[in-house]
Amino acid sequence: MSFDPHANLTSDVIFSLGWLYLVLFAMNVYWTFRSIKRDGHIRMWDVFGGQDVPISGFWIGYTIILGLVAAAHFTTNSAPEKFLIRMPEWFKLWADAWLAYGNAAFFFVLAILMFVVIIVARHWLIRPTVAWILLNLSILFVALSMTDWDFRQIVGKPDNVPIVSMLFIVGFFTWLYFSRAVDNDRRIEQGRELFENEKNEKVLVWPDLVYTEMICMVVLTVVLVAWGLLLQAPLEEPANSARTPNPSKAPWYFLGLQEMLVYYDPWLAGVVFPSMIVVGLMAIPYIDYNTKGNGYYTFNQRKFAITVFMFGFMALWIAMIILGTFMRGPNWNIFGIYEFWDVHKLLFLSNVNLSEYVWVHSTVGDWFGGPPSNIFLRESPGLLLTAFYLLALPPLMAATVFRKFYMRMGFIRFMVFANLVLLMAALPIKMVLRWLFNLKYIVAIPEYFFNI
Repeated sequence: MSFDPHANLTSDVIFSLGWLYLVLFAMNVYWTFRSIKRDGHIRMWDVFGGQDVPISGFWIGYTIILGLVAAAHFTTNSAPEKFLIRMPEWFKLWADAWLAYGNAAFFFVLAILMFVVIIVARHWLIRPTVAWILLNLSILFVALSMTDWDFRQIVGKPDNVPIVSMLFIVGFFTWLYFSRAVDNDRRIEQGRELFENEKNEKVLVWPDLVYTEMICMVVLTVVLVAWGLLLQAPLEEPANSARTPNPSKAPWYFLGLQEMLVYYDPWLAGVVFPSMIVVGLMAIPYIDYNTKGNGYYTFNQRKFAITVFMFGFMALWIAMIILGTFMRGPNWNIFGIYEFWDVHKLLFLSNVNLSEYVWVHSTVGDWFGGPPSNIFLRESPGLLLTAFYLLALPPLMAATVFRKFYMRMGFIRFMVFANLVLLMAALPIKMVLRWLFNLKYIVAIPEYFFNI
């Protein structure tokens, strides 16, 4: 028997994971019957005989394996440290090496790539079989990762369990949107009626809608009661100024804002950007000139609007929540998902302001004999760069890539639109500058508490 308090596997963990595999087994039993009814055959490679094999055969084999894995979790009598169904050590070391050692650059690049794949490969991803395979892979990933003690401590926290659920919910509704949008786009190309108009049968509020709402209310109440019984409430001791949590994290829905504090001054990350998010969402109906896509799902008719919104929501909000929840540990350092949160972990940081790059770390400072004493002259590179970004780029956008937008919107609406887009792009730009050049502030005037 192992007395390691941080053991990756225990008898209770193995038994509990058996229920997860059992649920996955039941899910795939249903999918197997569906495949028998709907799926056809696939021709095997010549190496395997070149015969036509029913697709359902693969699901039958996979489902049997899941049943055996669940049985192994329920009936094992061997020592937990000898249990073989676990996440391989080489994969954990590889994942931590990419995610933890250095900064969040790899994570953000991965999030951008996933977003691009979702947009580009949407016709392929909406296929039910593809979506089902991705769901199985994600559940298997979580199940195998739960065999690691550090991963289990992070994901199993009562505060973080809803966030894990949120990721699956976001994935489902993203798939649902694209499946409806791609279907409608095909209908529009073929001159057929939209899905919303084809099945637009009207029903009465009473009793149809009321009954549906009542059933949802009962089910949700049962789920909340079960949640409250099975998960311990994340209550801690009374607030003590002499003993603050490390890390001190905002509620999950504010972790995106807290992550912005790493790259921007508090007045920007905590006041300006949140205000601009709210103002920008309010301004959308007034600056949007495209009347298509109202009341029905579509992507092709609103490519730019949907892509920008989804980038802001998924890459700059959901991804930042994931980063802040599962990877930001003590001292706000980046940790791998399988890495122990060591409070003594120290990373060498050498962040430098733009003015220091110009006047101290380049030959320009030698020409002028060091940084100027005048604040505005010292920060003139950053001020000019900021002015160019906010004042000169919008006209350039109107004259080049966004010319059609400018012609349809007019001057005022386009300037509002362009500045909102530039402010949203400022976050990933500043993140990249921090990772590549260790750039802290573009404009640094601590004398008047003004930093950009």
